[in-house]
Amino acid sequence: MTATALLANLSLIIPELVLAIGAMGLLLAGVFIKGEEAAARLVSLAAMALLILAAGVAVFLAPQGGGTAFFGAFVLDSFSLYAKAVIYLAAAIALVLAGHYLQTERLARFEYPVLILLATLGMSVMVSAGDLIALYLGLELQSLALYILAAFNRDSLRASEAGLKYFVLGALSSGLLLYGASLVYGFAGSTDFNAIALAAEAPSIGLIFGMVFVVSGLAFKISAAPFHMWTPDVYEGAPTPVTAFFATAPKLAAMVLLIRVLMEPFGAMADQWQQITIVLAVLSMAIGAFGALLQTNIKRLMAYSSIGNVGYALVGLSAGSEAAVWAVLLYMTLYVIGVAGAFGVILSMRRAEGMVERIEDLAGLSRNRPGLALAFTGLLLSIGGMPFLVGFFGKLFVFYAAVQAGLVWLVVIAGVFSAVSIAYYLMVLKRVWFDEPTGGEFINPPASVAVITRVTGIATVGLLLVVPFMLNRVIEAGSAIGG
Repeated sequence: MTATALLANLSLIIPELVLAIGAMGLLLAGVFIKGEEAAARLVSLAAMALLILAAGVAVFLAPQGGGTAFFGAFVLDSFSLYAKAVIYLAAAIALVLAGHYLQTERLARFEYPVLILLATLGMSVMVSAGDLIALYLGLELQSLALYILAAFNRDSLRASEAGLKYFVLGALSSGLLLYGASLVYGFAGSTDFNAIALAAEAPSIGLIFGMVFVVSGLAFKISAAPFHMWTPDVYEGAPTPVTAFFATAPKLAAMVLLIRVLMEPFGAMADQWQQITIVLAVLSMAIGAFGALLQTNIKRLMAYSSIGNVGYALVGLSAGSEAAVWAVLLYMTLYVIGVAGAFGVILSMRRAEGMVERIEDLAGLSRNRPGLALAFTGLLLSIGGMPFLVGFFGKLFVFYAAVQAGLVWLVVIAGVFSAVSIAYYLMVLKRVWFDEPTGGEFINPPASVAVITRVTGIATVGLLLVVPFMLNRVIEAGSAIGG
């Protein structure tokens, strides 16, 4: 590779370079800054700045057109750039939400923001993967950082258990994905997505089996049933800011990767993978809806909610059309906004004796913190798809894409489970608005968390004003990959 070609390739990975060099630099800087809390605070601020800078670069690169780098292993298009911008901003919000919690729980260490940067770097590589090897490298970089984050509270038995469960089951899913990738390589003769797409036009039984294993491995990453087993325990056991991060940026990155894998290398095999995504969608919606009804812990409820919402996204993806791509992308974007705000409320559930996580502890929130209760109401109902909130329009476009593809029966099933999901959100909100308080007043949340919660709460209604602009951007992103 000539120097000119190398520079051309590097120009396409500027956001990744910002994150990689920044993470390494902050890792070194954290060692030399005196004082553990001071190091954690300064490194966190620098990490937020790097994430915002990377998001700005991604937005700036969007009008410049796409391209491929490193012999097609890295793809830059409007689809990946849109996803990266949202992922970077979601990671920055997760860092904002984490600051006060980590200080209060004596977990403020400079390694935390560095791990967030490394996980985000892995996600960035994932969404631009044009090759099975690049896909795996990005996925594992993200996963290794997330395993450590899940067990970040070394003094907590729950956190250690969550990290171990996530690691063991994550290793199993990586094995499934690698086995599938080896089959795909064996029968397609290449790891390049374009070469695999050519082989998929007349797929052999071995290539179909390989695709099934690859999709199974990715289904674990998005928490799709029946590969969801880790999700409730990890969401409950991990520190709450880590759970907030898990529920936003990695979820979006894994879904974007699944879209790319199904639509590009396996696009010609839609008849085969559509059956898989339909089964995953129905199981995820069912387990997510009925599992959440039985929960008493708010973090476990959010885990089952995430499983159910992945099911709705898979309903749209099952259509296998360009409209399905942008509809799922819009749906996941609005989901990330809602979940980030909801976890802001959960992080605000602190009394003098410490954090509370039981749903019954939300009783009387509307009397102690009416603004917080109102924001929480809008956020939960938006996630559930209540009409006239932004989450409803995300779900509407997903269902419309499925109807266009002739999957009316699947949309009917999704509508039933969506109604059930509204029921468990209302169960939580009944505690918030009508039950008598069961403990002391909630302590005022830190200003940073309060701002995130209120802004995202307002966004559940306010974003309706910019939906046309959002649609244009999302449709443009979807057209880069849609079939």
